[in-house]
Parts: sequence; C-alpha cells; structure tokens
Amino acid sequence: MATQDAFSDRHHVVVVGAGFGGLEAVHRLAGAPVRITIVDRRNHHLFQPLLYQVATASLATSEIAWPIRHLLRKRPEITTLLASVNDIDPEARRVILDDGSTLAYDSLIVATGARHAYFGHDDWEPFAPGLKTLEDATTIRRRILLAFEKAERETDALKQAALLTFVIIGAGPTGVELAGTIAELAGSTLPEDFRNIDTRRARVVLIEAAPRVLGGFAPDLSAYAHRALEGLGVEIFLGQPVSQCTAEGVVYGDTTLAAATIIWAAGVQASPAAGWLDAPADRAGRVKVEPDLTVPGRPEIFVIGDTASVAAPDGSPVPGIAPAAKQQGQYVAKAIRLRLRGERGLPAFRYKHAGSLATIGKRLAVIDFGLFKLRGALAWWLWGLAHIYFLIGVRNRVSVALSWLWVHTRDQRSSRLITQGRENEGLPKPR
Repeated sequence: MATQDAFSDRHHVVVVGAGFGGLEAVHRLAGAPVRITIVDRRNHHLFQPLLYQVATASLATSEIAWPIRHLLRKRPEITTLLASVNDIDPEARRVILDDGSTLAYDSLIVATGARHAYFGHDDWEPFAPGLKTLEDATTIRRRILLAFEKAERETDALKQAALLTFVIIGAGPTGVELAGTIAELAGSTLPEDFRNIDTRRARVVLIEAAPRVLGGFAPDLSAYAHRALEGLGVEIFLGQPVSQCTAEGVVYGDTTLAAATIIWAAGVQASPAAGWLDAPADRAGRVKVEPDLTVPGRPEIFVIGDTASVAAPDGSPVPGIAPAAKQQGQYVAKAIRLRLRGERGLPAFRYKHAGSLATIGKRLAVIDFGLFKLRGALAWWLWGLAHIYFLIGVRNRVSVALSWLWVHTRDQRSSRLITQGRENEGLPKPR
C-alpha cells in the first residue's frame, strides 16, 4: 500500500475543509506534482443544498453525505486527517491542530465554511438551531417530529397549539424550503398517523426582516414564491425582525408567538479563519482576499468558499453557494499548477453565476437564470434533476430519485425517525 513517504519530496498542499471548494481543488490537482493533506473535523463530505430534506424527514443522512476517505481512496498522494484546526502560523507556514501537532505546508487552501449567525444573540441558538451540518439536521428533525408526538398526548389546548406551531426565521432559500416542506409534512404526510390531533391544524410561520421572501431572486419570482407558500398554508410576516427567542416562542414586531419549534435560517458567520491568519475580514467574518483569492501579503495561502469575501464582476459579493465554491476551487488548483511550472499567475478570479434555484414544495420551485426565469412544476423537475446530477455516485442518485418519487406519488417521507437527544425529555423512557 502506498504511503505519503513516496511523495515526501513533492510540493505539500494542505487543504482545511472538505466541502465543495476544498474537494474541487483536490479533484483538479489530480496528476499534479504535489502531495496533499486534507484536514476536516468531520469524516464526511456533505451535500448541503439537500440538508433541509434530512431535517424534514424526506431523505436519510447517508443519501447526502459520503466518507471523505472513500471518495479519495484511489489518490495515493492524499492523506486525510480527522482533526480540528486551532490556529495557523503563517510565518512558520504551519497549521496547528487540536491535539497540539502541526502540519507544515508549501501552499495552504482554507475552505472552512460558515455557521449560522445570530446577530449578537448567540444565546438564541439553543432555542432556534440553524442548519449547516448533519447534526443540525437530525436535531431539527427530532424537534419537529417530537412536537407532533407531544401534541398527541397534550390535553391543554394552548400548550397543544404551541406544540403545533413551527416558526422559521429567515425567508431566503433555506427558510422557504423548510417552511414549504414542513407545511406539506403536516398537511399531507402525517394526518393519518395520529388519532388525537389533526396535524393539518399545524401553523407554519415564516418571519423575515426584509420586505419580501427570496430577496436574492427577481421580484416576480419572489412574489410567486410568496403566493405558493401561502397556498400551502404558510403564514408569512415580512419587515418584522425577531427581537426575542426563548423556549416558549418568539417576539417579532409587537407580536408574541408561542411556539415549541423554532428554526434559524436568517444569517451565516464565517469560521475563525480570519483570526488565525491575522487577515482583514468583513462583518460576517469572511477573509477579504486579493483578486487571486490569496490572503493579503501571503501569496501561498488561498481562502475560498464561505470563508472568503470576494467581489463578483458587477461589484456585488460572490454568494456563499456551492457553484461559487467549486469555481474558486478550480481556480486555486489551476493557480498552483501554474506556479509549479514557473508560469505567470492567473488573471483575477471571476465568478460566473449559473443561476439561482429554490424549491417551495412538492411540484413547486423557482429558477432564476437572469433573462430566463421559470416557476412551478417544470422548475421543480429541473431543480430535482440538477441536484441529482451533482450527487456523488450512482447509488445515491438512484436512492434520492426513488425517495423523491415516493414523496411525489404517495406523500410519504420514509425517514421519520426520532433519535435520542435532549428533546426526548418529557416522553416515556424506554424500558
């Protein structure tokens, strides 16, 4: 079996983060005279665009995540480390890991992603989890399903109403997708499963501080999404930021709403990479990189994906979405290849926007390609085909397609499993 000793004299590229950007860079460096070390605190690569479907019991975790080692098993020049990065020493060109060990690098790619941001209210997180990891998704799924279970046993009308109220804060693509799917879960999937409650009476409330849903989409598509959500029974409140979030519910505007399940989809915060690198950062903590995606004064360090702040050709920030991270990964890999050949560097990174997609519910979606826009059932099918195409492996593509077909034809979501957690408190303990 090959070890990295056989590649020890090669240029060493350390990649921190095995998300879309990091893996794309690794993929594009295949065949280059380098050895690569990937560091990630999780052992899997996650297809985040479908994470909300795990949270709403439509897909299983194994259908949207893959072991990193398995994906790279045929690349002997790559070593994968399950570890967290505590710091980076740019002067010594070393990455400092959680166990105190260090990794020397010749080139460093920082692709550490982002977490949800609570805009100075981090104390809200226990009551309103965000959605960035598999752990987040299973926590949200557990809370949603347990709310119905507890409501089935609750005899107090007000407490039961709170249990059947689901609040999503933030009406971007994630918030809209969650709201639509939870409404369908309550209205179509669960009614026959319960005896003491009518799940169709559940309230799904979407709260947004901005004046419209899907603010990044064209106004006509935003208006269509608004109408479609209301058609599913979602209650939408715009221009009213949340001012309080507790275990009992939320306060927005002048309204206090009792709700047992709250989900945060309102903002993101970059990893601590800017602090590690002593680099300038924007308000979201993203590193303000040079036009070639390098850290100012550190041409050997690249920062990409949700960790980087870089402008698109029109001057707007490059969005923190998978296609952007993949394009940056491609760019960085090409830049490293050119350097190793002693050739001139690339021109400034230019993001090519391929379009925005969001699903609202079963057979409902919007697609914005600029001049070309699509909505409704055809958009939903194209959205599904695009996501299936980008999944890794034939088995996962087939599995997801079959799961969606089952939801589409039978209104059944097969991943309605409640796993153990703190939210189980209050239910009978297993014997």
